[in-house]
Amino acid sequence: MFLTDTLANPDASATIARFVPVPGGLIPALHALQHRFGYVDRRLIPELAEAFNVTDAEVHGVITYYPDFRTQPPKGPIVQVCRAEACQARGGRSLHAELADRVGDDAELVDVYCLGNCALGPSAAVDGTLLAHATADRVVSVVRSRRSEQPVERSEQGAAPDPSAPVVYVPRDAAARSVGADAVADAFAAAGARVVRNGSRGMLWLEPLVEIVTDRGRVAYGPVAPADVSAILDDRDRHHLHLGPTDELPWMARQRRVTFARVGVVDPRSSDDFEDHGGNIGLRTALAMEPGAVVTEITESGLRGRGGAAFPAGIKMRTVLDAPGDQKYVVCNADEGDSGTFADRMLIEGDPFTLIEGMTIAGWATGASEGYVYIRSEYPDAIDALEAAIEAAEARGWLGDSVLGTGFAFRLHVRVGAGSYVCGEETALLESLEGKRGEVRAKPPLPALAGLWGKPTLVNNVITLATMPMILADGGAAYSALGSGRSRGTCTVQLAGNIAHGGLFETEFGTPLGELIDDIGGGTASGRPVRAVQVGGPLGSYLPVEQLGLGMDYEELSGAGALLGHGGVVVFDDTVDMAAQARFAMEFCAVESCGKCTPCRIGSTRGVELIDKITAGVDREANIDVLVDLCEVMTDASLCAMGGLTPMPVRSALTHFTEDFQHERHDEEVSA
Repeated sequence: MFLTDTLANPDASATIARFVPVPGGLIPALHALQHRFGYVDRRLIPELAEAFNVTDAEVHGVITYYPDFRTQPPKGPIVQVCRAEACQARGGRSLHAELADRVGDDAELVDVYCLGNCALGPSAAVDGTLLAHATADRVVSVVRSRRSEQPVERSEQGAAPDPSAPVVYVPRDAAARSVGADAVADAFAAAGARVVRNGSRGMLWLEPLVEIVTDRGRVAYGPVAPADVSAILDDRDRHHLHLGPTDELPWMARQRRVTFARVGVVDPRSSDDFEDHGGNIGLRTALAMEPGAVVTEITESGLRGRGGAAFPAGIKMRTVLDAPGDQKYVVCNADEGDSGTFADRMLIEGDPFTLIEGMTIAGWATGASEGYVYIRSEYPDAIDALEAAIEAAEARGWLGDSVLGTGFAFRLHVRVGAGSYVCGEETALLESLEGKRGEVRAKPPLPALAGLWGKPTLVNNVITLATMPMILADGGAAYSALGSGRSRGTCTVQLAGNIAHGGLFETEFGTPLGELIDDIGGGTASGRPVRAVQVGGPLGSYLPVEQLGLGMDYEELSGAGALLGHGGVVVFDDTVDMAAQARFAMEFCAVESCGKCTPCRIGSTRGVELIDKITAGVDREANIDVLVDLCEVMTDASLCAMGGLTPMPVRSALTHFTEDFQHERHDEEVSA
């Protein structure tokens, strides 16, 4: 089909027209077209180009850049299979290979590099429905049911429960739903209980974790199945799933929850519940201060960027505040694409009003009147939660022309990504927000001076922004009193991969990795010895057991040639092939590179080829030397961290697991 072909479709034209007034509206329009028709017909390119005042080639470039957009009708249900490291550690390679053989023409099989369910892998999703501990049989069964049946909408409305009935909390977190929380909630409602859908407490291996309100507080049970509901209600104290008061469980009692203080406690769809648990105290405090004083408080707290760069949040805010400009923006980077990380997702699904509060504080402190949350398309539950919370906040006067009646105007918008990992880099994200290909910008200028549409822009991660309300409520000194060395405050550790007790654990910086994995996490899920741990996502180093005494601290990990990143910890047992993991690091970079710089675009492809030669025994020592040189070039010459940090997992695998590069590896070993 030629780009000069056109399509007359009034329905499509009406869909496109809705987004013409929207800044950067091309990508939202493409999402809407695909949602409506199942794909984006290439014959609409000329109409899209005219509507958004760009060339046909630019529209084509955007469509083909983002993996989410399809230009042909799908064969059937969309099956996303996670290929990232956390799922590989739990058999993800085998799942992917088996589904590639079995799905055939029944569905559209799509590779995805993280679904945010990293503690319950391997994970897959069918038409957006997340499946934990996925097997090929289960995925194929879901696909067949989707093809043969009409989807049935769940309804949370029903007869009003008896006011004297027990109050039961059942998480609506995506991870909990992936193991059947919706059916459990329905079963409790059918039994007459008053059901509240909260966020997850972070003990993901116990999901669905149910809490019943008692005179002693909330008491936990888990993991609960629908068949357990009647027996739990009949004999709460002696049921075998009875765990005890939630706050007294070791996982909870050993944490220092600050950012996640309300997650799992409140109903994330209730603005009243949010305020009843201290919501908006930080915002009210900030609005009573001068913007510069708010920035000073954040600076003195020692808060650093939680997305991975660890840049001091207060310095970045001060730069935006001092920058001249009649329009400024706050942008939240919720493009949480690192394997082993899910803190952003859990926060948005479990306490979205806190993110709204933090962004509004940031807007006041920097002089910004508009904010954007850029969230990955792989998080449909988080998108729904955030949009519902923004609507409620607008209704309450927490957003809009006069926030809390102060005359300060601040509005929030949600923008959904389209499957590009590189859009987690702040300048690529800004390009995507503007409706373009998500390619990295050269710096300078910094986004703080010339960011979104050339205006001063504060770009921060979800956890960074969501921590600001707590700092303003309790004071910067209280937050700074926590932590280790220059790493102040708390770290939201996400335990993932081959781990017995995976989940989110918020603790002060400095907690040793070995303690988190063996003591808190219970060791491997397989029961086999730990062999390697990847900290900081797919660009992070692989650490051997000899280095698990390192603390979760920016400087301590950096001094050991590693990085903390977003706080993800992916555990592998002694069956892992580290040469295969090094190869995957290069393969992932080749797939996800934006293509703008040669060291990343070409270097990653050459890296895959070199590792294949090494493991095939072809001039092994010479090719290892070339691989080391290639890593140096990528590190020094890449435009952003995608190419610059990809050598980190490769070098660490070569250094600590040299023996895995010294034997020939067969294809069946790689897929095991």
